[in-house]
Amino acid sequence: MPKQPKHILVIRLSAMGDVAMTIPVLRAFTEQYPEIKLTVLTREFFTPFFRDLKNVTIFPADLKGKHKGFFGLLELSKELRILGIDAVADLHNVLRSNILKIFLLDLNIIQIDKGRAEKKALVKGKVFEQLKTTHQRYRDVFEKLGFPLNNSEPNFPERAKLNSKTIQILGEPTRGWIGIAPFAAYKSKTYPLKLMEEVIKELSITYQILLFGGKAEADYLCALENENVSSIAGKLSLDEELDVISNLEVMVSMDSGNAHMAAMLGIKVLTLWGVTHPYAGFFPFHQDATNALLADRTKFPKIPTSIYGNNFPEGYETCMETINPQAVIEKIEHIIKKPH
Repeated sequence: MPKQPKHILVIRLSAMGDVAMTIPVLRAFTEQYPEIKLTVLTREFFTPFFRDLKNVTIFPADLKGKHKGFFGLLELSKELRILGIDAVADLHNVLRSNILKIFLLDLNIIQIDKGRAEKKALVKGKVFEQLKTTHQRYRDVFEKLGFPLNNSEPNFPERAKLNSKTIQILGEPTRGWIGIAPFAAYKSKTYPLKLMEEVIKELSITYQILLFGGKAEADYLCALENENVSSIAGKLSLDEELDVISNLEVMVSMDSGNAHMAAMLGIKVLTLWGVTHPYAGFFPFHQDATNALLADRTKFPKIPTSIYGNNFPEGYETCMETINPQAVIEKIEHIIKKPH
């Protein structure tokens, strides 16, 4: 039996939502095993996600430069060895991480079981039941390394103080801020924009609305701005965006990275689901199970049609129209008014 490691390499390269989902698990690890050092191999862009974690170092992977391809991964393995790692927690389990592990085979290596067979059965309609959550799959990796984790009563960072640049754009967070991230990777899991505009219009009568999105959506989101609606798309760094999220009353998101970014900071999240489904294991961390509104499976019985939303039968791209805007509004208000 290998001795307990002192320095663990954690591999979690992409995508944004998956990286965000590691944070509550790593926070629990650092609290429960403060004597163990973690080095996280990830993309440099994601470094701000880890800012509140103690005893965690980020090693940025240059996957488009010196760490690209087979020989780039060989060079990466040499650079990692210099750090003195003695175990590997592979939370990614893709071709790139598997090649890297070939060069680290003498170490104690545990990789995530993604449950591909169970997920395939779920989208094929052979089963319809809650699968193991991604957070639990991450915890399983650490348990196999000898570090069982308890996430039942998690701690979260304090609300961040906004810098002068952010305050100049948004003002002080003196009113209840509602974050809304209207986009997802696929149309099949994006709430129809006309319906979302109804939600934004009514909520903005009472609340201050902050719109989240990438640079590609900036023009659309800016067109929705008024006295009580502000877009931050393309205006802030990721670090500053996380500061804003930490000051929200609630984040409204699709099945997307924004949900997990808010959840990792302990912010309440309302998720809207189309052809994907929480049963696949990607429900945001430590959220009330009722904080999700799903497309009508009586009208679209093949849901979930895929894990990520990229595959669906003809006509299923309209499934989210079955989520009534008034139901979204009422759910948001219920979440805000519900005690923590």
